[in-house]
Amino acid sequence: MSRAQHERARPNPNRPLREDLVLQACLEAYGGVRREGRLSDRALEFVLRRKTALYSTERRAVAERVYALLRRQRTVDFLLEKSHRKFDALDPTRQDVMRLAASRILHGEDPTYVARSSGLTGPDVSVLDRLPDAAAELDGLPEAKRFPIAASLPDFLADRFRAVFGKDAARAAEAMNERAPLIVRANTLKGDRAQLQERLAAEDVESTKPTTLSPFGLVMETRLNLFSLQDFKDGGFEIQDEGSQLLGMLVDAPPTRVVDACAGAGGKTLQLAAQMKNRGDLHALDVDEGRMEDLRKRARRAGVHNVRTQLIPHEGPDADAALTPLKGLADRVLVDAPCSGTGTFRRKPDARYRLTPEDLEMHVGRQKALLARFAMLVKPGGRLIYGTCSVLREENEEVVEDFLSKHPDFSVRPVAEVLGAELGAKLGPGPFLRLAPHTHGTDGFFGAVLVKAK
Repeated sequence: MSRAQHERARPNPNRPLREDLVLQACLEAYGGVRREGRLSDRALEFVLRRKTALYSTERRAVAERVYALLRRQRTVDFLLEKSHRKFDALDPTRQDVMRLAASRILHGEDPTYVARSSGLTGPDVSVLDRLPDAAAELDGLPEAKRFPIAASLPDFLADRFRAVFGKDAARAAEAMNERAPLIVRANTLKGDRAQLQERLAAEDVESTKPTTLSPFGLVMETRLNLFSLQDFKDGGFEIQDEGSQLLGMLVDAPPTRVVDACAGAGGKTLQLAAQMKNRGDLHALDVDEGRMEDLRKRARRAGVHNVRTQLIPHEGPDADAALTPLKGLADRVLVDAPCSGTGTFRRKPDARYRLTPEDLEMHVGRQKALLARFAMLVKPGGRLIYGTCSVLREENEEVVEDFLSKHPDFSVRPVAEVLGAELGAKLGPGPFLRLAPHTHGTDGFFGAVLVKAK
């Protein structure tokens, strides 16, 4: 992109939003999530792809307002139900307009401007005026009733947050309801983090700063379309949360034989390839051909050529048979297991409303099965790395405890011994990697390093 093209594409912060167009797009996207069951990112993509007349600032406003409401959905509904005794009886579209308006006020916008730009008049404005009284009523509830509503969590998840985080549960939930930072990982096959900053600056992207924990990450301090940058097209970086980068670092991949057992679209696979300096054998396994094809495309862009992709069956004897050629041969095996995603609520706020206790039980059963299956690939003296993007003990520590009880030839290696004392001290006590937005500014992640006896 030339400098002139970049200037035209850059948002104009002084251009006022066309609030009627923004509101209509918000209503369509929010309705797609809450009334049609679409995933939030897909609902927004579907709507914004058709709203070609929106400016980039307006598109960003739509995304931010919809995500902000989804993060605070339960809180907003409580406040409106207390401020409007017949809120449940309103027309669904009017309800959603009120929800979007209340969410904006909850996030600090001027109530008068919000009411006017939302097209609200008369009784509806009075409802917004009563929101502070409703908030005071929420604050006055007993803690057991207040916390799930204030945290905007289903009751069963609120109970688990309190069990995991104790007295810090409110702070943890508050951080989980903030907008996540935009983080990229330098592809060290094409240069280190400082060189990435220089290349981005050459494309007029100058508001970046190094991540505090990962040596590969940069925080993008202004929102922009990273996919349009030439350096992205050239494979110079990937979008990847800092917590995910730290999980990848736990693999401590030597240039020999490494298995990424649940590779997905390959974010961590590409990181492992860079850590291996494109040497050795890196096996990327997954059950989904579409994700495998995405990984192959990303690997070509990143200049990665030590990856072997393999589609494997979901489960059963065929799945075990597909792994036989690797049995007992891997130096490192990463099992980044499918999970509840409770650590990623900042980015996927609607996931909390989809998750059920039955789903959680299903995830735990699958995690135990995957860890046991892929453990057979580890050679004597090798390492099995288990990770999730969950903050719940039953998907994390309890899965590891169950595995160790059935596999006495494995033992835990403290993560500080893998990552080094300096970084280990920043991550906190205990043998496992346990990250959360309120403690580390990352998404919620768990990681364990399990060593097989020689």
